[in-house]
Amino acid sequence: MSRSLLLKNALRLVTMDADRREIAGGWVLVRDRQVAAIGTPADPLPPADEVLDMTGHVVMPGMVNTHHHMYQTLTRAIPAAQDVSLFGWLQALYPIWAGLTPEMIHVSACTAMTELLWSGCTTTSDHLYLFPNGARLDDEIEAAARMGMRFHAARGAMSVGESQGGLPPDRVVEDEDAILTDTQRVIETYHDPARFSMLRVAVAPCSPFSVSRDLMRNAASLARVTGTMLHTHLAENASDIAYSREKFDMTPAEYAEDTGWVGSDVWHAHCVRLDDAGIKRFGATHTGMAHCPCSNMRLGSGIAPVRRMVAAGMRVGLGVDGSASNDGSHMLGEARQAMLLGRLLGGEDNQPMMQAREVLELATRGGAAVLGRDDVGHLAAGMAADIVAFDLRGIDHAGAQSDPVAALVFCTPGKVAYSIVNGRILIRDGVFTGHDPARLARRHNELARQLLQA
Repeated sequence: MSRSLLLKNALRLVTMDADRREIAGGWVLVRDRQVAAIGTPADPLPPADEVLDMTGHVVMPGMVNTHHHMYQTLTRAIPAAQDVSLFGWLQALYPIWAGLTPEMIHVSACTAMTELLWSGCTTTSDHLYLFPNGARLDDEIEAAARMGMRFHAARGAMSVGESQGGLPPDRVVEDEDAILTDTQRVIETYHDPARFSMLRVAVAPCSPFSVSRDLMRNAASLARVTGTMLHTHLAENASDIAYSREKFDMTPAEYAEDTGWVGSDVWHAHCVRLDDAGIKRFGATHTGMAHCPCSNMRLGSGIAPVRRMVAAGMRVGLGVDGSASNDGSHMLGEARQAMLLGRLLGGEDNQPMMQAREVLELATRGGAAVLGRDDVGHLAAGMAADIVAFDLRGIDHAGAQSDPVAALVFCTPGKVAYSIVNGRILIRDGVFTGHDPARLARRHNELARQLLQA
């Protein structure tokens, strides 16, 4: 039976549509899982089964997170990993992560998705590349179904351990034939390429310093045969560049092209140290990138030249990255950091300041393009009913009513009042409708203690 929902009287309705319309007093009609219509105060309000009054709220498309490691919520702020750069950070945490269990994967994914939903994110990817102790990608896929979030599950992998010149300990790597076999299994079992799909699978070897060249090439072939996307880390910091030059005698971009990892079906995380030639090549092929400013600052990796990448033709979205290198999963907070960090780089290049609406576009339309979606990221008739609403009547936004859209980014990042995913209300008046975050946090902390003790 068809069901309709009307959101009316928005302080601002931010559509992010082709015209980037922002409608004061606007309304959105949802029918089942799609946006049915959008209107202005001058348009007659349509009837609906349920009506939500959005007075004082900014209503916008749900944001899209293009890079995460949800299991890392279990190891936030570990002392040994607080003040080191990427390689030292990984070496401190790999031995801990070797103790992950299937329940830990599941619960940590629920925790990360709770944070993401509260922060205005409705579609997320996750890059899971560790599978110890019987853990499987299925464990977080089940979590996404439980949470009601639109999910892109990236089946990661590591195959080159320390004994073969890689970075990870041998006990956390997998056999390459087994990796490809299991990746094909999860694609055949779960991947749904249809419009409005709630679950897609990506092929995602972890990084050039943890897998072989053969696996990179075979993964690319598998993705193209199965019509799935490709994801990995690339050019994250200076050590990453040095490794690529030493092992492959190539820049990361040259290595990516050599192994088949360029094109509109590919997105790389970070790309902080991508050189000019790499940006040009990635732009020409419309290769995607997940910009992760919080993690890049946390690990001292550098500043990705986002505007130059977009201008070159690259698809760019935002990613909160791992919750042990952020150490959170707040999409609106990530947008704020993207704006502030972009202003540092813009000042050096004598460019205009990075703008609030610019990063909100990266967080919505940009992320949708990176994940290869044409059904999320903006609001228009026929789009997915993924909608969030922020209440700006509280103390955090006092005095910021002259531009409530920019205030979302300039002021302290807040939590949503409403989150609607696939037409279903997951958060109402700031409260989850389907689970208890406090209870989830208690179990999560119990598992985190078990992991550290092990």
